[in-house]
Amino acid sequence: MEILYTAHASATGGREDGHSKTDDGKVDVKLSTPREMGGSGGQGTNPEQLFATGYSACFLGAMKFAAGKMNKKLPDDSTVSADVGFGKRDDGEGFGLKVALTAHVPGEDPETVKKIMDAAHIVCPYSHATRGNIEVSLTVG
Repeated sequence: MEILYTAHASATGGREDGHSKTDDGKVDVKLSTPREMGGSGGQGTNPEQLFATGYSACFLGAMKFAAGKMNKKLPDDSTVSADVGFGKRDDGEGFGLKVALTAHVPGEDPETVKKIMDAAHIVCPYSHATRGNIEVSLTVG
């Protein structure tokens, strides 16, 4: 695979009272564990929120790409929302994630949006990386 771009980030302190940032300073966040996961629910963000923001942005980009291949253009106010669930795996060996992606494409019929989402799910690098490892559902909103 030819690499076009590499992001660099590091974390210290872990989920509770930790800190994560990119080498260029564009992302610089305090980390805290949600109460639902036994943490303090502090002011920081968490890896699941960061994953949700990244996946939703990437998937919307993949939808724009897929729509272009279909000779369509998504409206500028199109959105993708990602819900990332964290829980214990069924095998009892650790933890896992479950993702629900919902696309809102004003003025486009749901059947066409679903076709675009299905095509985007093939080209999106987040979808490719998670395929077979994380349950991902696609919904037209």
